[in-house]
Amino acid sequence: MSTTAIIIIVIAVIVVLAIAIALARQAQTRRLEQRRVTADEHRREAEAQALTADRERAAAEEQAARAKQEHLAAQERRADAERQRDEADALHRRADELDPDVDPDAREREEGTTRR
Repeated sequence: MSTTAIIIIVIAVIVVLAIAIALARQAQTRRLEQRRVTADEHRREAEAQALTADRERAAAEEQAARAKQEHLAAQERRADAERQRDEADALHRRADELDPDVDPDAREREEGTTRR
């Protein structure tokens, strides 16, 4: 083989290698860019899910606060009802004490058996 042919073959191999290296770099650049895009999409999705989770947490806390407030209101109503019942019982006892036709001891025995 002549020297010219060898030089042409060497130059052709160098050009092919240079093209292969350039194509490999382009492919790597495309892969990196695709990974950046995918990572950005994941970040946006994570942000949206975090916002949704924060909203849900706030709604749950608000619901819990309302439930606690309703529970406290129910306890207050129960206490008021018990106080009113005690006042009514006291008024009944006072009425029985004042009424000459009622035996107060009989009423106490009757209340003792019905309240248990």
